[in-house]
Amino acid sequence: MLDAGCRSKLSLLASRIQPVKHLYVHIPFCHRICPYCSFHKHTPGGTDMVAFVDALLREMEKQPLKPQTIFFGGGTPTMLSDTHMERLLRGMRERVDMADVVEFTMEANPRNVTASKAAMMRELGVTRVSLGIQAWDDETLKTLGRDHTCEQAQETWGVLCDAQFPSLNLDLMFSIPGQSLDTWRNTLAHTIVWGPDHISAYNLNYEEDTDFFRRLKTGEFRLDENRDADFFNLTIDMLEADGFEHYEISNYAKPGYRSIHNEAYWLGEDYLGIGPGAFSTVGGRRWNNVKDTPRYMAMTLAGEATAVDVEELTADQRRTERFGLELRTARGLPLELINDESRKMLETLREQGLLSYDESHVRLTRVGKPLVDPIAVALMG
Repeated sequence: MLDAGCRSKLSLLASRIQPVKHLYVHIPFCHRICPYCSFHKHTPGGTDMVAFVDALLREMEKQPLKPQTIFFGGGTPTMLSDTHMERLLRGMRERVDMADVVEFTMEANPRNVTASKAAMMRELGVTRVSLGIQAWDDETLKTLGRDHTCEQAQETWGVLCDAQFPSLNLDLMFSIPGQSLDTWRNTLAHTIVWGPDHISAYNLNYEEDTDFFRRLKTGEFRLDENRDADFFNLTIDMLEADGFEHYEISNYAKPGYRSIHNEAYWLGEDYLGIGPGAFSTVGGRRWNNVKDTPRYMAMTLAGEATAVDVEELTADQRRTERFGLELRTARGLPLELINDESRKMLETLREQGLLSYDESHVRLTRVGKPLVDPIAVALMG
């Protein structure tokens, strides 16, 4: 438990929070723990789902909320039963001023989206669904430890289309152990046929505290930057040819269908996180809720603060994050962030064809995009 001084500090922090434009709600439950995922998640076990929903709603009451975007992530938000999901969404509408909401995203798993759940989500304001497909071949899904099949994914896609959500995203992943370039090409072609408005295509990362990371360290899996680049370039070729805009390193959208919520993260806007393990950045402060679902529930329902690791972000921290995030976007990094010491490096990278710049922004070229991380480090000075 937090001591009295810490609770007082967090209470003062909460009292100073003003309405933010972007709200994130974390649902940590998964039927199966994917071996590559490092987010706070776990199987439901004996969790009292009524109490869990109560805790989320109680946390929403602690500060004024008038968001423009809402994002339910996880974990697997659609693991909640129809009853619990409906109670959560109706309860949120009673506690959150929804007048300005222009985008409400729900992450979904093909295994647990029914026609009734999709219709209910649409009725209660969800405008965008992000479906975690990852791959369109069962062998790759097996490697990833996913709990759905390609057939289930196709059925779920039909259910979501029938529910007439204004926008649908498909989540994909590439450079997976055992995945060939031809297999990835087929996955992209299959995805294009289904006609999503938005596609997220992530290069597999080996995150610490995951089974995949351990297998990388033992030599069972290996990193291959050339292989990654081949997958990445094929993705750009196929999706841009189909009319998608490559507006962030891992994200592609048809005109008018960018993810407003995710763009807010990349552009450094404030956001408030609700739920166990959720992060928040508001007014130059960052914190996260306790990464322990039973403890989060008990503390929230008892009226205690659940925020931990509260920190004031320094100017250097904010600058570093801007380099790491904004350089990934089509808009690019503001030129004013490049100091005099790094101007020579900027010109060198331009001569190498890795970036371009004008009087306002630095933007990566097609050749530079796969090297975004080392380029960001080089330009920070």
